[in-house]
Amino acid sequence: MRRVVVTGLGVLSPLGSNLETLWQKVSSGISGIQPLTRLKLNSGRSHVAGEVRDYIPEAHFDYRNLELLDRFAQFAIVAARAAAADAGIGIENANAHRKGVSIGSAYGGVESSDASYRLLYGENAPRLHPLTIPRLMHNAATSQVSMHLGAKGPSLSIATACASSSHAIGEAFRTIKAGAADVMFAGGSDAPLTLGVFKSWEAMRALAAGSGDASAACRPFSVDREGLVIGEGAAVLILEDYEHARARKARPYAEIVGYGATSDSAHITQPSVEGPACAMQFAMQEGGIAADEIDYINAHGTGTKLNDVMETRAIHEVFKSHARGLSISSSKSMHGHLMGASGAVELAITVLAIQKSIVPPTANYHGRDPECDLDYTPNEAMERRIRAALCNSFAFGGLNAVLAVRSA
Repeated sequence: MRRVVVTGLGVLSPLGSNLETLWQKVSSGISGIQPLTRLKLNSGRSHVAGEVRDYIPEAHFDYRNLELLDRFAQFAIVAARAAAADAGIGIENANAHRKGVSIGSAYGGVESSDASYRLLYGENAPRLHPLTIPRLMHNAATSQVSMHLGAKGPSLSIATACASSSHAIGEAFRTIKAGAADVMFAGGSDAPLTLGVFKSWEAMRALAAGSGDASAACRPFSVDREGLVIGEGAAVLILEDYEHARARKARPYAEIVGYGATSDSAHITQPSVEGPACAMQFAMQEGGIAADEIDYINAHGTGTKLNDVMETRAIHEVFKSHARGLSISSSKSMHGHLMGASGAVELAITVLAIQKSIVPPTANYHGRDPECDLDYTPNEAMERRIRAALCNSFAFGGLNAVLAVRSA
């Protein structure tokens, strides 16, 4: 079994569209959540979101490409290009079949779907755009990244709700580990800020109201938390066989050593403790990491009443007395819940935290909930050497994915 390292990172997020801006904001506790501009909402509970505000499609694609690309696929390609440039990976025909793609998305081309339904049912349109299917299909991001980056190896698209990109990265890790590829473009992308998605989440009463200061709407683990904030974005990581990276003198950010995937098999929306706990344990077991070697957990931490309590209990279950020695944080407090892209963006943040020996904070923490009794790194980053870390993703349907990472 081969070792797998991260040699490149590319992101688009509400905290910025490059690594430097992302890290500066997330390590400073600066929120990218603002009043929603992509939709006009005349009613409802929530009017805030994590939007990628500095993105201009025409700066990245000509009009012929844009005809083919939903916003979520655009995000994936731009992030993959940035990751490839960061890793020094070019487009070469040689060994192209040893490079693969694994992209997760919860919603796929939902903007294209939403627009099509509006034309059909709202305007009685007799026909749709001929490229509607290529735009909305879930595998569009994977296929487009493959074509734009010249990757001809194992490629797949994963849709496991909010764990999609963590599963995609985990499967890419296993693909390289097993020897089926040398390089994988792995990550996730979602652009779910459509009226249908937004109002559906609102109907579940899962969204934070965002009244008052919009930037403080998402408050994971805080006693006054009131729900999640929807966001959009993408992240792609270059995963690479260690010897392959070493041969080309690449600089690893960190090493992925374990991947735990479980199903609660219990309830479609209410999380369990057992499933997430087992996923954390399996990730550490595969990585050969003892509980007391984990220094940091980038939590799923959505800011909902139920999820944050469940995750706290699962951490207690796995780490016992060491739980109180962990540094934990939820970067969703600053970028919102990016749905299927969350795990990839959060793993990029985790990798940077390991490299820089800084634990990013949980922003907007206003006080302790008795049922959330761990160290969530409230409001200010903390310097700490991070030997190993976990990145948690827990999805509706009880589908859990945890990635274990250590310093390279």
